[in-house]
This record gives sequence, structure tokens and C-alpha cells, in this order.
Amino acid sequence: MTFLTRPTRTRIKVCGITRLEDALSASRLGVDAVGFVFYPKSPRYIDPMKAAAIIRELPPFVSAVGLFVNPSQQDINRVLESCPIGVIQLHGDETPEFCQAQARRVIKAVPVSCREDLKKAHRYPCPVLLDARAPAGVYGGTGQAFDWSLLEGFRHDYPLTLAGGLNIDNVRRAMAIRQWFALDVSSGVEQSPGIKDENKLTAFVEAVNSCHDNSATAEEHS
Repeated sequence: MTFLTRPTRTRIKVCGITRLEDALSASRLGVDAVGFVFYPKSPRYIDPMKAAAIIRELPPFVSAVGLFVNPSQQDINRVLESCPIGVIQLHGDETPEFCQAQARRVIKAVPVSCREDLKKAHRYPCPVLLDARAPAGVYGGTGQAFDWSLLEGFRHDYPLTLAGGLNIDNVRRAMAIRQWFALDVSSGVEQSPGIKDENKLTAFVEAVNSCHDNSATAEEHS
């Protein structure tokens, strides 16, 4: 099944949420989704019960995303028992079959460091998140971007999200590359791992929105 790949606007997800105040700040700014990291080795790890308490305070229409790395099905099920996440984001070496077996919607992260890596996205019949390849044993959250010129001509039949090193300084360039389904930001809007900076987050959201406004103005005058 081929999905619409040119949304009217680029959605924003803020990942690595560990505090209620950060989730609510993101929501007030119009962010579409907030992410919770259930990978114990991550500095942004959050206990599922704490994440559940934050999710209960989210306003309607803000999605809660749970991030896992090489989980067993039992690992995911244990989190789902206590935590009402609506989307599962898989950042490890999960197979297409494992992704398809999930009861929740799935986003599969694909690490990119060369053009060959992009071919792996086509193995997954689901939305894909393109992230910078981290050092061995590390899964995202490095604050590093990959070479976006590798994306020239790349297509996927499912929605594409860009992650990895996004911040206020490069988000306009990211938006100029293509019409993304979503941008996924974490370290670029932080004071420290898991602690968001409201000023950085505000500037990031405003930058994305300004790109939408400029695009709409250009279309009106074309």
C-alpha cells in the first residue's frame, strides 16, 4: 500500500521526554507527538509507570510514542500493560516480520551513514525514520546528523521522518530538502539529556512553522 507522502505540513515529534513540564510545553507549542525512551541504557530512559503518569496529562490529539531497542515481544507487552502509548518506534535490528507483528502502529528507524544504508528502508512496509548511524552499541541520541545529500532522489512508499542532530541552526535546511512527514528532535532542544530547554524548543517549532508560511506564500505567488 502506498501512502500520501506530501502532507500539508511537517509534523514535529519531541523525543526523550522525562518530565511532565516538558511534555506540556511541547503540547502548548503545537507539537504533534512526544516520545518516551524505554531503552534502559539510554540517558533519556524513563520508567513506564512514570511515562504513563505523564501521558495521562497530555491534551487530546497529542500522540505518545514509545521507543524500544531490540526488545523482545514480552518487553513491549510489559510496557503496554501500564503505559498507554499509541505508536511504537523501533531503533534496533528488528526484522520486518517483528514490526508487522505489533498491535500498535510502528515506525522503524534506519541508521544512515552511506547511500547503501537507505536501501534497508525498503525492507520495511511501514513508516521509516532516517537517523544518523551511531557508534557500535549506541542507538540514537548522539546529536549528530548524517550527510543529507545522500537523500537526493530517495523515495519510500511510506511516510518518512528525519532525525539525528536536528536543531535550530539546521532545521530550515532539513525542511528545504523535501516535504517530510515529520521531524524528530531530541538533543537539539535540550539543556541536558532528558531535560528540555523551552527556549530552544520554541525556536525550533517557530522555525518549522516559518518554513510552512514561506512555502504557502511562494505557492500563492506562483
